[in-house]
Amino acid sequence: MRTFISFLFALTTLTVQAAGMGYDDARHLLARTGFAPTESEVQTYAKLSRAQAVDKLLSETRAEAQTLPPSWVSEPPTPLRAIKDLSEEERKQFQRQQMERGVALRSWWYQEMLVTPTPLTERMTLFWHNHFVSSQQKVKSAQLMYRQHVLLRSYALGNFGELLHAVSKDPAMILYLDNATNRRGQPNENFAREVMELFTLGVGQYTEQDIKEAARAFTGWSLDRANGEFHFYRLLHDGGTKTVLGRSGDFDGDAVLDILLAQPQTAEFISAKLWREFVSPDPDVKEVQRLARILREARYEIKPLLRALFSSEAFYVPANRARLIKSPVDLLVGTLRQFGIEGLDTRLLVFSGRQLNQDLFGPPNVKGWPGGDDWINSTTLLARKQFMERIFRAEEMPLDRRTLREEMGPGAARAMAGQAMLANLRFDVPAFFGAFKGGEAQQRASVERLVLSSPASHKPAASERMEFIRQLVLDPVYQLK
Repeated sequence: MRTFISFLFALTTLTVQAAGMGYDDARHLLARTGFAPTESEVQTYAKLSRAQAVDKLLSETRAEAQTLPPSWVSEPPTPLRAIKDLSEEERKQFQRQQMERGVALRSWWYQEMLVTPTPLTERMTLFWHNHFVSSQQKVKSAQLMYRQHVLLRSYALGNFGELLHAVSKDPAMILYLDNATNRRGQPNENFAREVMELFTLGVGQYTEQDIKEAARAFTGWSLDRANGEFHFYRLLHDGGTKTVLGRSGDFDGDAVLDILLAQPQTAEFISAKLWREFVSPDPDVKEVQRLARILREARYEIKPLLRALFSSEAFYVPANRARLIKSPVDLLVGTLRQFGIEGLDTRLLVFSGRQLNQDLFGPPNVKGWPGGDDWINSTTLLARKQFMERIFRAEEMPLDRRTLREEMGPGAARAMAGQAMLANLRFDVPAFFGAFKGGEAQQRASVERLVLSSPASHKPAASERMEFIRQLVLDPVYQLK
């Protein structure tokens, strides 16, 4: 009897898999692993089993962006010593140039997120950008920030161990965490502390003495001031014996990183962080331990961990849906992608992201953006709604420069600049609704099912299609995924 029941269960499972994962599971998977999906994308994935859908996602990721970066990224960065020798006017000019390049760099990444065929690549690049934190404000070089971005992207779904070693020698990271001043006899502990607390082990898994000893191992890791490349200064390296996490030897920086990777806590720390990124704010301890074992057995290859995470029952349970708050990038990019909105000047996304407290290439501190509930406060919630109003009422608000100057005075320039970035915006409402089957009522129900992660707080009742969409995107549920 047990054998017969097992056979029926297996047969039922195969039948369900053959029928596909269904619309709601597909929408959930795509919303969590990318940006807000389109109806076409959801329908494509709904026909696949969960395993097939996850394999498709992982197989299509890329290591390079398809959008051409600004032409200046290949220029050598300006040496820090040269900056110190600039006159006051030259320094102001340099600062203006870096600000302009910073905006261009952010615009470039937003454009890649808008057009990428593999949103998971962008999500993982952004994840590592907020894990291995650096900021242009301190690094003072848009070129070095771009190089770090290329590094993070190339390993985004690759090997965490290799990424850890590579980013530890990244010039932007060296400048950001002050390892350029870490030398024998005068160790700087910043990088050693953060590599343990934020990059690998987590708080409470090391001692202050471990930090001091590890800092000695990273002495001499710096950069060539002429070309901005990593350089090891052997004469500045402390070659003595160090003891880190109970192991002793004549360790250099790479050896210390290997010691950190050998600790079980590192795999658990990364697994828990990915859980909070993709599943829920509260990691399941047993599930995290299971995922950590998979990560260790895969020798820190990220894809096996993500495959297990995205295929787990916990990922799909109703209790974990609509649990995560959209980050500003999720909200901005997802809105434009899902509704097929074109022609927006991506500089508006740069400024809007900054207003919403997610300034790409400029996290607030070494811990990065905390995310979760911290994305929402009275100021940012209002700004989120204002962005939606600007996007979905752009055609109703023609640019009247004279009226703006009269009504806003000194603030008119900023308002006009923002409105000008909307000048070429295009949202084809009939085409958007055309992707959904059935009559008007059925189409509207399908639109709500796609756009919101759970039923609307306030049932939209507008008779006009555009107003119906406005009501959906202004519903509190739109802020969740």
